Amino acid sequence: MLKNYFKIAFRNLIRDKQFSFLNLIGLSAGLACVLLIYLWVSDELSIDKFNDKDRQLYEVLKKGTDGTGSTQIGKHTQGLLAQSMAEDLPEVEYAVPVRKDENNSILSFGEKHIKVKHEFAGKDFFRVFSYPLVNGNNNNVSGVSGVFLSDHLVLKLFNTTDVAGKTIRWEYKDGNVDFGGVYEISGVYRTPPANATDQFDMLVPFDLYAKKNAGGMGDITFWGSNMASTFLILKKGTNINAFNKKIEDFAIEKVRYLYPKEDLQKWEGTLFTRRYSDAYLYNNYVDGEQSGGRIEYVKLFSIIAIFILVIACINFMNLSTAKASRRLKEVGIKKVVGASRRSLVLQYIGESMLMAFASLLVAVGFVALLLTPFKEITGKDFKLQFDAGFIFSVAAITFITGLIAGSYPALYLSGFKPVSVLKGKLNTSSGESWIRKGLVVFQFTISVILIVSVLVVYRQMKLIQTTNLGYNKDNIIHFSNTGKLSGSLSPFISAVKSIPGVVYASDANGDFLGHEGHSGGGINWEGKDPNLALEYYGVGVDYDFMEMMDLQMAEGRVFSRSYGSDSSKVIFNESAIAAMGLKNPIGKTVSLWGRKKQIIGVVKDYHFESLYKKVGPAFLECFQNNENILVKIKAGTETETIARVEKLYKEYNEGLPFDFKFLDDDFQLLYSSEQRVAVLSRYFAGIAILISCLGLFGLAAFTAQRRQKEIGIRKVVGASAGSIATMLSTDFLKLVFVALLIAVPVSWWAANQWLQSFAYRIKIDAGIFLITAASVILITLLTISFQTIKAAIANPVKSLRTE
Repeated sequence: MLKNYFKIAFRNLIRDKQFSFLNLIGLSAGLACVLLIYLWVSDELSIDKFNDKDRQLYEVLKKGTDGTGSTQIGKHTQGLLAQSMAEDLPEVEYAVPVRKDENNSILSFGEKHIKVKHEFAGKDFFRVFSYPLVNGNNNNVSGVSGVFLSDHLVLKLFNTTDVAGKTIRWEYKDGNVDFGGVYEISGVYRTPPANATDQFDMLVPFDLYAKKNAGGMGDITFWGSNMASTFLILKKGTNINAFNKKIEDFAIEKVRYLYPKEDLQKWEGTLFTRRYSDAYLYNNYVDGEQSGGRIEYVKLFSIIAIFILVIACINFMNLSTAKASRRLKEVGIKKVVGASRRSLVLQYIGESMLMAFASLLVAVGFVALLLTPFKEITGKDFKLQFDAGFIFSVAAITFITGLIAGSYPALYLSGFKPVSVLKGKLNTSSGESWIRKGLVVFQFTISVILIVSVLVVYRQMKLIQTTNLGYNKDNIIHFSNTGKLSGSLSPFISAVKSIPGVVYASDANGDFLGHEGHSGGGINWEGKDPNLALEYYGVGVDYDFMEMMDLQMAEGRVFSRSYGSDSSKVIFNESAIAAMGLKNPIGKTVSLWGRKKQIIGVVKDYHFESLYKKVGPAFLECFQNNENILVKIKAGTETETIARVEKLYKEYNEGLPFDFKFLDDDFQLLYSSEQRVAVLSRYFAGIAILISCLGLFGLAAFTAQRRQKEIGIRKVVGASAGSIATMLSTDFLKLVFVALLIAVPVSWWAANQWLQSFAYRIKIDAGIFLITAASVILITLLTISFQTIKAAIANPVKSLRTE
């Protein structure tokens, strides 16, 4: 019996080639989208979940005010916090401090020199994070003479991982502190997996950092410092809410001896923990409270996947019911010879399943073809691995798709009365008609929402691209001050300035986009309100930096050699001066962490962070020999000028690659998630609209079949082809207008919610909805034109002959 069902199903699919093809394409496109989104969502959900004690691993964060009334969340804590928490809190199994550095350093062995990304870590690092040792027995990151290297790095240096006990040379400077020297390799750990957000080549003992910086600017051996990240392994069964309540004032009590009279909750902030693997997806905070993040995009695309699949199922339903008239006699004869409705339902569900799994094979082919461009768009390295989990998930999705898609057509076709269908009569109730129309309205409602979303994201990204940032980021490259450059930076920059095509050259600490630099409070001035707690973003810059960035002065002057040394001078931005309440600030003196600085200028506000945030207080100090070198290149000469800079760089750092980045590329990275979402939304919206059009085509075919006698009579009594085409088109346009009425308020609300995360955002005007409405109406007319025109010009004799 089952074999017979599949034989009949296969014959029906072959006989109705047009509808079978439309069904196959619709379901295949829907399943392909679902599979691609499934790969992306699975990867997003796996980020940082590789640690063995993932459920016990937490990061300590700090909540404090910035002096403007808003609450900020920070990752920087005291270097002593981890040890103190491990000793004082019974809930803590292990605690480790980590000092991360965005700048590369140089590791050398023999004639090989490699730039590496290093981190300073506490002794229990490998007990907190799961990076298995592949060589070496001691997993304590302690002492001041041993380092741990990744297996990927040691293979480059030694061509083997059996290197524990060997020595390498490390070149690195942190400001004026020189870490350069010969170090023993204590062990080799497995390189962080691709789904780890923290990628590093080298681990250096935190004890070494503490020893080298003791008594200096980077001193982390006293409770007033905030220069490390703190990670905890909490014991199983720990109530995280109770623990967070317990540690709120933990750091405040430690700092109390330094500032006994201060309101330290304003200055120091309170502590709480966040699960380490939640940081990637739940990375957004608004006024100190967790408010979504990348998880919103995971939810968004999961919903889009469901909607696309539902739209594809709706297509199958409409196309199946549209060709029902061709199967009337089959249904009638089967019922007359004794077939039950249950057996007919099973037959039609079987046909649906056959179509669904055939579509799955085509969809897998689509995914294989689209995987490479999809990886480029998402920036992820996907692999189509047919393991048990993937096969089960895909099979389950396909089975549910076939069941949903085939359920209504099966019930619809099996419900006909044999006497009526054998006479060729296809009577449909108003309820059935409303169901089909409702399904089409649903399809186009989703399509309208997607079109509006694409337009809003596009306009917001365009706003970001065209907003005046307060500085000029074009044609500026930057690279690290590493190797021999650190000891001869001034002559190097002087030589760079003489290269044809170079407009400016300077150096700075930080990348001018809020990723690096030094932030915090600790700034005092005469008449300061004792209750004012400001968080500043500070950057050390060299001469010519402000001219290169085209920063505009509101008053005062820039740093200049014409006035002698400006090392004791400072420049604040307009927001800082306003928040500080200073009148006539030029010439006044402030104290920056105990160092006297004279204000020589006020720079106009510039966006040193993304447009998610409003410009906050910031200042610039004049330093030489900074971490990053920046070079502005004359437009149109980029290729040859960069080649000349590279040649000069290699004269100073022979054997090292010239790794540089454009500043505007770094700016784009601030919105990489949004850019990728914009591109993906555009593609998936297009596919959803395409599938919806297939459904509309099916409904147009069904309507034309159902009303063919009516159309014939109208033509006989004198109706023109144009009037008939208009009549049929009007019915469909009514459905589109209903979809627009539903979708416009929903899409406005959804887009407005997304825009709220930006401090600078577009206004959602009527133009977006007018463009969307015009697009949908045009798409509808183009889709139904074939069926309506075909019905309008058909010979009425053929349609009336059956009467």
